[in-house]
Amino acid sequence: MASRVQATLALAFCCDPVNRYWWPEASDDLHRWPRFTHAFGERGYGCDSVIATSGFEGVAMWLPPGVESDPAQVEALGMPDNPDRDALVTEIRAEIARFHPVEPHWYLWVTGVDPAHRGRGIGAALLSHMLARVDGDEAIAYLEATSERNARLYERHGFEVCGRICVGDIPPLIPMVRPAQRA
Repeated sequence: MASRVQATLALAFCCDPVNRYWWPEASDDLHRWPRFTHAFGERGYGCDSVIATSGFEGVAMWLPPGVESDPAQVEALGMPDNPDRDALVTEIRAEIARFHPVEPHWYLWVTGVDPAHRGRGIGAALLSHMLARVDGDEAIAYLEATSERNARLYERHGFEVCGRICVGDIPPLIPMVRPAQRA
């Protein structure tokens, strides 16, 4: 499953502004982005919170409350591969941490739809599926959108913009939180 999830995410994020900021060369993007998404979201597999459509047209990697990425595994990737950007990495990590809820929450690390299948409601269906689980837990959900278009989709599912992350010349991230809902 993991290789198919990573393949879908590679296609889904090939033109994402934040993703391509870190890996502007196509070969780096195709090589490093799948490894990065896997390292960051891998622990979701053991929690049944990495989901996909039957044909892997769309996928989502969630981390449930209390489950975090393995920082050693993420650091071992040496992301990004440019020493001049180390200060930006530190700064953006601090900004992202500033917006993460302190209370237990579900974190939508990444979701994507193969561009050949966009516009068919796949992203919305993936969101609805997992948000039913989140609502069953009466938990908060959190994410960082990488575009205004994506933020609008998340808003339709109850997420609210809680700030803007602007660091250096990195394209902005839009942190969003969805208050706990009763199932």
